[in-house]
Amino acid sequence: MRTRSSRDLPARLDGLHRRFERWRRRRQGRSRIPEALWASAVRAAGEYGLNATARALRLDYYALKKRLEAAGGMSDGGTATTFVELAPPASGGSGECILELEAAGGAKMRIHLKGVEAPDLTALSECFWSAAVRHRESRPSRRPSRSRT
Repeated sequence: MRTRSSRDLPARLDGLHRRFERWRRRRQGRSRIPEALWASAVRAAGEYGLNATARALRLDYYALKKRLEAAGGMSDGGTATTFVELAPPASGGSGECILELEAAGGAKMRIHLKGVEAPDLTALSECFWSAAVRHRESRPSRRPSRSRT
């Protein structure tokens, strides 16, 4: 597994990484991380994500998570998450779709839709796969019988 070098980091996170490394080189014994560094790490986690920040700064994930939650949770720069509905494009003509499913046991299904709205293909596929699995499990084994002499 490749470790992340400082040139792979965004500029702001790279600068913070260097500040942490400088502090680690100069600290006395096992002194605690200064609050100013923690505050910078929490801000970086809000911008770059908790895991990426903890890894880049070599911090304990759960300690950073606890401080991030205490500071008001993970934020994405102050913008609120909203629901956006994406309406399918209006079709001007007749759409066409061919769906072919084939299970390992040999069961096959082909659906050709033309000029109609598509049904719930996910549910249809799940029904097919579960039926194919039940069919395969109910069939007797095709192992050749061995005669003992």
